[in-house]
This record gives sequence, C-alpha cells and structure tokens, in this order.
Amino acid sequence: MKDGFIKVAACTPEIQVADVDFNVDKIISQLEKCREEGVKVAVFPELCITGYTCQDLFFQNALLDRAMYGAVKIAKKTVNSDMLVAVGMPVRAKGKLYNCAAVIQNGEILKFIPKTHLPNYNEFYEARHFAPYMGGNIQLELTQYFADDDMHSAQMGQYVFELDNWENNGEQPSDCVKIGFELCEDLWVADPVSNYLAKSGATLICNLSASDEVIGKDSYRRQLVSNQSARLVAGYIYCSAGDGESTQDMVFSGHNIIAENGSILAESRLFENGITISEIDFKKLAFERRKISTYPESNSVWDQLNEIYKPYFLDVLPVDYITFDMCDTKLTRKFSKTPFIPANQAERNERCHLILQMQSHGLMKRIAHTHSKTVVIGISGGLDSTLALLVCVMAMDLLKRPHTDIVAVTMPCFGTTKRTRSNAEILCDALGVTFREVDISKAVLQHFEDIGHDYNDHSVVFENGQARERTKVLMNIANQVSGMVVGTGDLSELALGWATYNGDHMSMYGVNASIPKTLVRHIVQYYGDTCTSDTLRDVLYDILDTPVSPELLPTDESGTEMTQKTEDLVGPYELHDFFLYYGIRWGFEPSKVKRLAKYAFEGDYPDEVIDKWLKTFYRRFFSQQFKRSCLPDGAKIGSVTLSPRGDWRMPSDAVAKLWLEDIDK
Repeated sequence: MKDGFIKVAACTPEIQVADVDFNVDKIISQLEKCREEGVKVAVFPELCITGYTCQDLFFQNALLDRAMYGAVKIAKKTVNSDMLVAVGMPVRAKGKLYNCAAVIQNGEILKFIPKTHLPNYNEFYEARHFAPYMGGNIQLELTQYFADDDMHSAQMGQYVFELDNWENNGEQPSDCVKIGFELCEDLWVADPVSNYLAKSGATLICNLSASDEVIGKDSYRRQLVSNQSARLVAGYIYCSAGDGESTQDMVFSGHNIIAENGSILAESRLFENGITISEIDFKKLAFERRKISTYPESNSVWDQLNEIYKPYFLDVLPVDYITFDMCDTKLTRKFSKTPFIPANQAERNERCHLILQMQSHGLMKRIAHTHSKTVVIGISGGLDSTLALLVCVMAMDLLKRPHTDIVAVTMPCFGTTKRTRSNAEILCDALGVTFREVDISKAVLQHFEDIGHDYNDHSVVFENGQARERTKVLMNIANQVSGMVVGTGDLSELALGWATYNGDHMSMYGVNASIPKTLVRHIVQYYGDTCTSDTLRDVLYDILDTPVSPELLPTDESGTEMTQKTEDLVGPYELHDFFLYYGIRWGFEPSKVKRLAKYAFEGDYPDEVIDKWLKTFYRRFFSQQFKRSCLPDGAKIGSVTLSPRGDWRMPSDAVAKLWLEDIDK
C-alpha cells in the first residue's frame, strides 16, 4: 500500500453449472494464486458458487444449502489472510431469495450485498427466482454452516467497507480507501447503485457480473465501465462469468475489466478464464476528488437533497471496517514514459489534429478581436517556433487571409548555426509567409558596451541580452506592421522557467503555452507526415532531427555546430514532462514520482540521474513561478496548464524545502 497502491484482481474460475463443490475448489485455487501475487481485493463473478445459469434449480434447497456451505469453505480458506474477497451466490432471507455478493475476509463472511436491479427482459429472467433489494438490514445466522464452537452471523444490506488502519507514516487519512459492491445490472441501469456508493465515499467499486456475450457488447461494456469510473472518480473492478456457464441460450466470455478514473488498467481476453490483476491508486483518486469542487461529500447537504430524489431502497448503510496488512505493493500496471502522448498511432494522430485545431481557433479569435493586420513571430529553426508558425498559417486559413499576413522574423546572433538559419528560411518560403531577417549581433554588442559587459563573459547576461533584444525587435516590428506578437514557448519551458524574463517569455498570445515539449515534437511530426509539399515535409523532418537549443552561446568556428544543448543543461524533457504530469497534475509526492519514474524508465536512466533531474525540476519549478505569474494569454489545450488565470495559482515566493526533502525520504 506504499504510495496509495493496492493490488486488486478480477477472477473468472472454471465452473460447472450447479456443481458447488467443483466451483468452490476452483475459486479457492484462484484465491491461492491471488495471495501469492499480493492481491488485497479479489472479485469473482455473479452467482459463481452455483453458476449463474441454474434457472429453476435456484428453487432447490439442496443447491442453496450447499452454496452456503461452499461460501463458508471459501471463508475458512482465508483465515490469517487480509485479502478482501467477494464471491457471487444465492442467499435465502426472510422468505425470499437474493442474488448476493458474499464479502469475506480473514475466515469470516463479513456481509452479504444483495442485488438491487434485477433484469427481466430479453434473455434474462432473474425476477423469476430472486427478489430485489428494497433497503434495510437483515441478520443471517451462519453458525450451523461453520460447524465449530464459535457463533457466526452476517448482515445483508448495502455497505461501504472502509480501511481503518492506513499506516503510511501518517500521510494519508483512512477514508481514501472505501470499497463498495454492486452486481451486474446495478451498473447498467439509468441510475446505477455505484452512484450512491461513491457519494457515500467509496473510491473502489467492485461489480460481480454475469454478462453474456453478443456482438458489440464487449465494446459497450468497456465504455460503460470506463465512463462510470471516470464519472465517479473511482477505481472499478468488473468481473464477469466465463465459459463454464450453460450455453443453452447464452454464451459467456469472462470479460474482466479493471479501470481507474476513466483509464483501463487491465482487461482480460474474451473466452479465457483466469485472473486479471492491476493496482488501484487510492491516493490519486482522493486527490482528484478533493480537487473537484462539485464532487459530493458524504454527510453533507448532498445527503439532504438526495433524500428527496433517490429511491428509498438505495440507502447505503453505515460503513463496515476492514484491515489490510501494510506492504510495498509490487507494481504491474503500466506507466507511460510519455504520459502526454497516446501510445496508439491512430489515436496520436487524432490528438495532434485536434490540438492544431484548438491552437489555431484560439489564435484566430485573438486576431479577429484585435483587428490585427498581421501576426509577427520569431523563427529560430527550432521545434517550438515551427509549431507556432504552423498554427499561425492554420489561423490565417480559417480567417481566409493570405499567409503573407504572417511576418516571420529570423534574428541570427552569436549562437545561430547555418542549419537552423537555413531551415528557418526554407520553412517560411514553403509556407508562403513574409520573411524578414534582422541580424541582432551589432545591437547586442552595442548593448554590452553600453552596460559594460565583456563579450567574452558568457554568463546569463550574455544569453539574456540576446533573448531580450529579439523580443524588442518583434514587438517593434509588430507596431510597425499593425500586428501582434505570437509567443512560441511551451509548457515544459514554463514549468522549468527555461525562458528569459521579459524576453522569449513575453508575447501578445502564446499558442504553445499548454503543449509540453515531448508533445510538440509529435505534432510537428504529424504535420510533416500529412502535408502535401515535399519541401515542407523535408524541412520539418530536418527540424525534428535538430537538437533542442536556445543557441545563445557562440557556435564553433565553422558556424555549423551548436555548443549549447538544452537537455545537457536542464535535463531530458521526457523526464521533466513525466515529473510535470505526475507531480503537478496529480499532486504525487516527489518520492512517489521518483518511484514511478524509476519503474517506467528502468534501463533508460540510472537511479542517480533520475534523482538529479527530479531535484532540478522541483527546484526550478518553485524558483521560477514569478515567470508564470505574468504569462501572456494562451488557450488551455490539455489537462495540465500553468496559467495563473486558470489551473495553477502559486505564490512566487513558496519554498521547495518539503518537496526536495521528500525526494530523499
């Protein structure tokens, strides 16, 4: 449970219809495997102790008695185990039969959770055999089934199970781990039971299901589980019956899904009984719920409002407490090295296309509103300015204005290489924009003379003097041509403060402000892959192949080799974007970010390198906030943005001590 991770499993055992002993043995076998894997929550299918497809055999006392004995046998196999287990079974109570989840831990049946919504349409006839849960609490005596000298009983009702021994150095309150259960149709209805479980605090929903397979249903089921986990900001385990069920009228595929806040963490292959395992990050879910101001709180005014609107039988009874042994959960779920970039090529292309549309429409609105006759942009031959120029072209196309209304200015100085200077000109020519060159070398040298700075002193004065001169040139040209300056800086640079204050950090509108560096590359790649001009494609590919550099230090004598590479100075952008996503977007502690980075980048970077750049990230992130506090306008594109008017508001004089100390914890 370190860092909030708890290992969970959806288990589909081989069964035989109405053969309780066979089924129980198979369930126990999978439980043993789960225990070996360190699983803390194991969920089995609906009515798996008997089989879902028993039909009128559910009226037989022999089957019902053996089912309860089977549940007790499973419970006895969990003695001295903290694994929380849910198995589906029929349960008699108050003259009715209920379709239940038996919730088991450490040798005892803790509760029976009854199904609320019974499907009685198409191929389903559950109301023929079972009664729907109508609220309340029913006490069931189980002593006779245990055959020992102790007294055993369990209550039937709708409960949320809360962990009461979270001992992660006192860092996390126990209420972030709450587990609720619903059964199959309870999810498929218009107002799912899990809505009320989540409102009562449940951060993990477990669904015991017997969903038959028909064409297209697997896709719908996957979307349903994903969407519900997103709406509830919860983990969701969906466990379905497999191919041991009767095929008299239906076929079951054992489709198991583990989701977290809209993301599918693990999924079984259809028609393959087995165990699907992943880890739910309860801290992440708790963080997101705290952040969303509209998320309903338990025991709040929402409870009073819902008393008016909710069905009376959906009362969620008081919590029942469970305990887990503390351990360091071994991770099996994947953490992408590039969390801002979809892994699937088609999805990535679609994402890049959408981002370009968002950027260009944002700029189009600003151009139209300011009645700008032109837009002015500094072109270096690097990735950021290239993307910004492509966005300017698309914005002019939307406005049905000529590309010549874009004034692209290249401003060579001491560090400009022949390659980037050439690429800048070729790019502008291929796009048909107005191209201007302003060599700023003399102006910068004059400025150095004015302030008494030695040219051979290549300090921050040497670098920033060039950056500020370029911004002055762009601003004055914009006045000259009745235009506005389009900023090129990206999200990663903003996070690190890798921009000159009142230099390249300033513009009238920043189109890349919400695009991380790793994603900038893919958007430019997408544009190159899909454009029709060979010349444009070739120059874009060469820009992609050029190392990232501010080109502020002098080149070699030939003028072809840059002596300054950004990632040598500030660190690899793929690491910093990883830190930005998990550390800022999700609020993970630096020690947790470090753990995930070492897990995701295993074999790519030594541990000490990750530690070094993680410290650099937090040190710079805190010290450079003042640059973000006065950012120019720029549209939000993704889930991470550092706009002081939007998602991120931070004092410029905040101290990074706690975060830096946590890295070495």
